[in-house]
Amino acid sequence: MTEKKVQSLEGKLIVSCQALPHEPLHSSFIMGRMALAAKEGGAYGIRANTKEDIKEIQSQVDLPIIGIVKRDYKDSKVYITPTMKEVDELMEVKPEIIALDATGALRPQGLTLKDFFQQVKEKYPNQLWMADCSTIEEAIYADTLGFDFIGTTMVGYTEQSKKDKIEAEDFKILKEIIASVKHKVIAEGNINTPQKVKRVIELGAFSVVVGSAITRPQLITKSFTEILNDKKS
Repeated sequence: MTEKKVQSLEGKLIVSCQALPHEPLHSSFIMGRMALAAKEGGAYGIRANTKEDIKEIQSQVDLPIIGIVKRDYKDSKVYITPTMKEVDELMEVKPEIIALDATGALRPQGLTLKDFFQQVKEKYPNQLWMADCSTIEEAIYADTLGFDFIGTTMVGYTEQSKKDKIEAEDFKILKEIIASVKHKVIAEGNINTPQKVKRVIELGAFSVVVGSAITRPQLITKSFTEILNDKKS
């Protein structure tokens, strides 16, 4: 059943339904309804943060979920599912895919991605895993480690990728990743227009994740008001 649900994502849209504690829509109830709205709009999958949000989303839609837990640790730059604690939390609700930071930064207590991934695979051998990467090199490394999905989630969000834009040179980074890895590639990170969504699928991405452009109304509103403010200045 899980395999069939995940396969249904091919060529389709995944909507990221997340709201952090400081954001207006922070609420598992609201994220559940956001996921329902995404499904009604044609989404085939959901990316969600925390077991509480995922549990509520599962009560509203029967779509495959990419699960994460965002949590900061003082001794690490990794904040997307950084330790076994977050993985254990997610396994209480069993999302079809769990995404891990794969940017090369050491995890809390100095654990490398290789060692951490080995631990989680041994503990949960039947789980599907996604690597959230920021560079081509990170994607290739995650592919060799055996991640089921390679994501471009972190392109532009790390020190080593801060000058990169996913859409630059007709998605050059994405094209090189697709050409260099064996596992399925999920395009994510600043894929913020229908045209970009269409293009990454044309280029060979297995699926595509869109978040803020759909589910963060404060940012969507800002894109409209900034134009008006610019006109006045």
